[in-house]
Amino acid sequence: MFYYLSQLRDVFFGFNIFRYITFRAAMAGLTTFILCLVLAPWFIRKLKKFKIREITKREDCPDLDQFQHSKQGTPTMGGIFIIGTILVATLLWANLSNPYVLLTMFTCVYLAVLGGIDDYVKLTHQGSRRGLSKRTKLLWEILLGCFIGSYVYFNPATLTTLDVPFFKEFAMDLGILYIPFAALIVVGTSNAVNLTDGLDGLAIGSVLMVSLTLAILSYLTGHAQFSGYLFIPFIPGAGELSVVCAAILGASLGFLWFNCPPACVFMGDTGSLSLGGTLGIIAVLIKKELLLVIMGGVFVAEALSVIIQVISFRVFHKRVFKMSPLHHHLQLSGWHESQIIIRFWIIAIVLAIVTLMTLKIR
Repeated sequence: MFYYLSQLRDVFFGFNIFRYITFRAAMAGLTTFILCLVLAPWFIRKLKKFKIREITKREDCPDLDQFQHSKQGTPTMGGIFIIGTILVATLLWANLSNPYVLLTMFTCVYLAVLGGIDDYVKLTHQGSRRGLSKRTKLLWEILLGCFIGSYVYFNPATLTTLDVPFFKEFAMDLGILYIPFAALIVVGTSNAVNLTDGLDGLAIGSVLMVSLTLAILSYLTGHAQFSGYLFIPFIPGAGELSVVCAAILGASLGFLWFNCPPACVFMGDTGSLSLGGTLGIIAVLIKKELLLVIMGGVFVAEALSVIIQVISFRVFHKRVFKMSPLHHHLQLSGWHESQIIIRFWIIAIVLAIVTLMTLKIR
């Protein structure tokens, strides 16, 4: 909304500031951060009132209950106000005529609704089922990914090539295969963040670092001079995604205020599926799909630990980890929860730095 005030700069020169992506990105981040701080206490009270509380008891792993017992009854579905503040900030500060912004917001809402339904099923069918079936969630995630992939494939303004890190003149054109590739990214990122969301502040702290990195990459990708200097694909309009990334960053900081150990609220699948898928789609739109593996290394490790565990148990009837995802294995190995969280944050910071370093190592 405020972006359109820049068109009135001839009336008042001060309106020109709304033309700059950097200013609007900073304001979007501040908006979501302040909204979270102001609204979260009221929202948490409402969650308690309506008894929307986490069920932490695990029948499949009783050994884990010793760590989760104190978290029983903590309000959940906090992802509602995370996504809500992101949408408000984007409406206020982004250029709403930008197709990349619209696609990203559609992804954010779509997966928030899917995650919200999953949370609702968990809360209303206690003991009988833990949310939607995996096949149901997978189907809806694949449909979304195919939709985004089709947009990229059939839109002449977008690219189906993969920008390969460390190589400035080497790219892989996937052609129509980009459609299932986009679906893979949506499924992978949304579920990887969902799997990571098992300890207080672990997932949202890592999301914070990935969103910051993507904000920088989006701005560089949408800037003709910077992208040319760094030998990365120039995508007109991609810089506007910096505003969305900044909104996610601010919301992550605001939510972390209440989600840090001991957590006052959990984001639930409402937040984790949406945030993960949204970050994945942003990486798709700015052609940083392969870099996402580096910057999101924490999420990749968590997802891989589950995949390895499942394959090992089904094929060899042995478990590689005491429990998956990885953070629960570390818990059962004697690591304190705060140690796991802070060390994973440190790794996320290092991976963000490495990701930005690859722009010059080409």
